[in-house]
Amino acid sequence: MTNISTRIRHLCIATSALAVAILPGSAFAQPTKNIILVHGAWADGSSWSKVIPLLSAKGYNVTAVHLPLTSLADDAATVKRAITAEPGPVLLVGHSYGGAVITEAGNDQKVTGLVYVAAFAPDAGQSVGSLNASVAPSPMAAEAKPDADGFVTISKKGIFDDFAQDLTPSEKDVLYAAEAPTNVKSLGGVIDIPAWRSKPSWYVVASADRAILPTLESTMAQSIHATTQTIKSSHVAMLSHPGEVAEVIERAADH
Repeated sequence: MTNISTRIRHLCIATSALAVAILPGSAFAQPTKNIILVHGAWADGSSWSKVIPLLSAKGYNVTAVHLPLTSLADDAATVKRAITAEPGPVLLVGHSYGGAVITEAGNDQKVTGLVYVAAFAPDAGQSVGSLNASVAPSPMAAEAKPDADGFVTISKKGIFDDFAQDLTPSEKDVLYAAEAPTNVKSLGGVIDIPAWRSKPSWYVVASADRAILPTLESTMAQSIHATTQTIKSSHVAMLSHPGEVAEVIERAADH
C-alpha cells in the first residue's frame, strides 16, 4: 500500500511539474526564436534591413513579410501565412500601420507576444484612420495624397521632413523611391479581436515622430499595458536607431 501511495505521489509531482513547465510566461518557458517583422504603410520588408542582421547574429530566425497594402484583411492574411510557415512559437513585430496588422493577425496560438514600434495598436472596432482622427493631425498628414483608386502616397517633402527626418539624404532617397502606395482599405480596416488583449506586448515610442503623434503612441502603449521604451527618433526608429529597437525585440523574445 505504501508503495502504491508513493508512486501516486511521484506521479502527481511529475504531472504538476509538466503543467508548470508549459504555462506561458513561466520560469520554464523557452525563449521565442522565430521573429516575424511587419512593415508599415508606404514601405516594404526592407524597412527592417538594419535590424535583421542584429537579430540574426543573436541566433534568431527572422522573416520580414511584404504586405500587399490593399486591405487590412489581405495584409493580415499575409502575416498569418508567415506564422503558419514557422516551425514553432513566433514573436510578431509591427511598425506603424504594421501594428494594426499584428493586432489583427496575432491571435494565433503560436504567437507568444507583440512588439509595436511607433505603431498603431487599435482596439476592437478601431482602425488606423479612427485612431488618427481621435487627435490633431500629425505634420505628415498634409503630405498624404490619395488617388482615384483609393491608394495613398506621401510626397517627397513628407518622406524627407516628417517620415524619416533623422536619416541621411541617401537613405531618404531610397525610402522615397521605394515608397509603396497604400490603399484606404488598409488604413480604414477595423480590428475584430485585438491580439494584445491575450498576448504580452512591448512598445517603442518615437518621441520625435512627425507621422504619428508621440502623445498618441504613449496613449496606445498605456491602453494595451505594454512594456514601453521611449527613443528620441523619427517615425522610422528601426532605421535610425536599429540597435535600440533590436534590444527591445530581443527582450520580448526572451520573455
